[in-house]
Amino acid sequence: MTLSSASLVAFVATAKVPAALGFYRDVLGLRLVADEPFALVFDAGGTMLRVTKVKETTVAPYTVLGWRVADIAMAVRELAGRGVHFQRYDGMQQDESAIWNSPSGARVAWFKDPDGNVLSLTQHEAQ
Repeated sequence: MTLSSASLVAFVATAKVPAALGFYRDVLGLRLVADEPFALVFDAGGTMLRVTKVKETTVAPYTVLGWRVADIAMAVRELAGRGVHFQRYDGMQQDESAIWNSPSGARVAWFKDPDGNVLSLTQHEAQ
């Protein structure tokens, strides 16, 4: 058996369950599938996202979840209008909207969820 045809399930942890529920459902617009004892379950474009309920989080210093978008400038504007703050990083040339143009041609913007997990939007050159 290989996993090449199996559905991917994504995970991110939260110690701030009410804030995470509001963020992922109301700000990012993901559909809440279930509020289970151990996780908030969302449909993220056909991928199951389990926001795992934990007592405390250890935030990774790198991106843990990301979305591929067709128009990053529009997506950044929409999310900023909903209160999302986009991150700026020293040494990275980001435009006025905090979008970075990578050497591959992809355009990337980063933001954080209520627990401080780093999330991203990416527009690939071929889109």
